[in-house]
Amino acid sequence: MTKQLSSILQYIIFLGGGILLVWWQFHSMTPIELKQFRFAISTANYWILLPVTLLATASYISRSMRWQLLCEPLGYKTSLVNVFGALMVGYLINSFVPRLGEIIKCTLLGKYEKIPAQKLIGTIVAERVFDIFCYLSFILLTVAVQYKLVGGFVAKYLNEMFSNQTGTPVWVKAILYGTILIIIIVLFKLVFKKYAHSKIVSDLRNFLNGLSEGIATIKNLKKKKAFLFHTVFIWSMYILQIYVAFYSIKEVAHLGIGAACTVLTLATLAMIVTPGGIGTFPTAIFLVLQLYKIEGSVGEAFGWLMWGATTFIIIMLGTVSLAVLFYKNKDTIRTQKS
Repeated sequence: MTKQLSSILQYIIFLGGGILLVWWQFHSMTPIELKQFRFAISTANYWILLPVTLLATASYISRSMRWQLLCEPLGYKTSLVNVFGALMVGYLINSFVPRLGEIIKCTLLGKYEKIPAQKLIGTIVAERVFDIFCYLSFILLTVAVQYKLVGGFVAKYLNEMFSNQTGTPVWVKAILYGTILIIIIVLFKLVFKKYAHSKIVSDLRNFLNGLSEGIATIKNLKKKKAFLFHTVFIWSMYILQIYVAFYSIKEVAHLGIGAACTVLTLATLAMIVTPGGIGTFPTAIFLVLQLYKIEGSVGEAFGWLMWGATTFIIIMLGTVSLAVLFYKNKDTIRTQKS
């Protein structure tokens, strides 16, 4: 089975799982719950989604500025418009085909800013590693503050997320993957040494060197305080989006920052499972809100409202960014073609 076919099948399976979850959510509702769901959606204050959109946009701008900081150690001063545009197009693609957006945004930015794509991919790897550390820290903080309420719940779903069907814990898989990675690295070194003068080996070495240089940007950051500021700002905007959105439905308007943190914890995991979080995102929010004694139908209504708003923002900004990128860089495109 080719890698491309495997990726397509994986995408179809995950998308199918998301659609199945959508069907299950509505099929399992009683007539009364369906009535409550429709009422919650129809009476929601959609004007609240305007500040939610502004908060989301602010987080994307901040993330773009943080990516600019990662490009500086590589010796490139990038345009914020190009960085923001590439980022949003990447999010747009990721909504339909997970992970492809990461490659597309590096390709776009590399093309318009004349930066080797492998170096940009390296900065994305560095950024993701840092984000995973921040996310795990955020989970620990959320559980510590509300341990009695959410401790067992988060632990259960994290275990399900990071274990396979046989119940293999994440640390066992981490050791296995780490061992495989070490073996691959050793094999690469042997091949590089034996076929040092081969053009393919030379090209691959240049690619890996660029990737390694991109990953090292975290260590070589010139503005570490600015990078940390943007990181805190991004996560703050994520929490505030959910907190403000609570006011769109009166049954959840009383929930506070603590509930917003818990929702963000599980909703982030949900976005990883299916393309664009379809099915899993509303389900995660629905399950979390049950901890706060919110009716299931109302929780699902809020989950779908948040998913719809998030998806709309990405589609809107991604589509506009694609047009802006093309218009702003038309001279560059024309030069490259000639």
